Amino acid sequence: MAVIPNEQPLFSLENLLAGGTGVEFEQQLQVRAAHLDLPVVLTPEACALLLETSAEQWRLLPEDTRARGLVQDLLAVGLLIVEEGEPAQPRQSDQRVRDGHWWALSAIHHRHSRWAGVDSASDMVKNHLVTAQDLVQQLGKPPAEAPDRQAGAIALPRAMPDAVAELLAGRTTCRNFDPDRPLPLDVLAGMLQHVLMAQAQVETEPGVRFLKKNVPSAGSLHPLEAFVVARNVEGLSTGIYHYHAVAHELGREATQPEDMDGFCLRLLSGQHWFASAHAMVVLVCRFGRNFWKYRNHAKAYRAVSLDVGHVSQALYTAATAKGLGAFVTAAINESEIESLLGFDPMVDGALAVCGFGWRADAMATAEFDPAGQVWTHWGQT
Repeated sequence: MAVIPNEQPLFSLENLLAGGTGVEFEQQLQVRAAHLDLPVVLTPEACALLLETSAEQWRLLPEDTRARGLVQDLLAVGLLIVEEGEPAQPRQSDQRVRDGHWWALSAIHHRHSRWAGVDSASDMVKNHLVTAQDLVQQLGKPPAEAPDRQAGAIALPRAMPDAVAELLAGRTTCRNFDPDRPLPLDVLAGMLQHVLMAQAQVETEPGVRFLKKNVPSAGSLHPLEAFVVARNVEGLSTGIYHYHAVAHELGREATQPEDMDGFCLRLLSGQHWFASAHAMVVLVCRFGRNFWKYRNHAKAYRAVSLDVGHVSQALYTAATAKGLGAFVTAAINESEIESLLGFDPMVDGALAVCGFGWRADAMATAEFDPAGQVWTHWGQT
């Protein structure tokens, strides 16, 4: 768990009458635990007792009335757990985290960096953080786009344009998708085959297999699962499907959103410019696959994050090669897919959403294309 000092401003009439500002600050101790979704505010006394309690050895309830009351309070909020009986949920949640072989700080970070009910698009408008000019006005100028050049640096030759250079240069994040042109199923299948399908596998001993894909993965473990949100794909009913990387097939999930438009908008935290993509891929990590090898490892979560980056860039490249627009975002409400499909976020955690489809003819929402690779007339908006 992590204990974070926090101060909350409170109105104080006594302070105001004494000639002060009328504002006093209440000091709090905020505790975040990997098995609880929300932080818990504790008194210093309760926090001290919590920190004195073993995380590995069971102990009896204290006989002291005051200490017993503090323990019962900590049990009620789930920061302490009972060996058996009720409440069972905190104990079960804690056990799943332990069984997952998480490194403690990564577990806390993952659990408490997830979103639920966030509308990032509206927040940007409300906080005047939409345009580059807004950002500078609200936040001041950013650090320089590059560090200072070094004296005596060696000038490098420029490579001649080739197919690889043109393909990479053609990537521009798409925020405008064409709703009137469905995506052929074979194009979706090709995207999944080129990026996520297992190209080969090795069985080192019975039941132990490692996959070879076109994207790298720490330890060749490939813990990321792809859940395809089909929005506008020919021959495929709108819905959520799990992509099987070995069989190269889509299995329709038993539970589906009642309102797909609303689900996608909530999943993408209000980023409406992405919500109309023909197909989206929710990247969900089976942490147990990675942490089987990298147990309680300080670098394991970072490696998983790199896996997401490899997949998203490969999807960008494959989409560009097929004349599609693509995007990736980590600004998602993970709770939407977790609650729908019944995921425990410490076992199966959504990390990002990628999407692709036909780009619209008109740029209704700004896209960053200063080199004019996609849009003939590009300018700042």
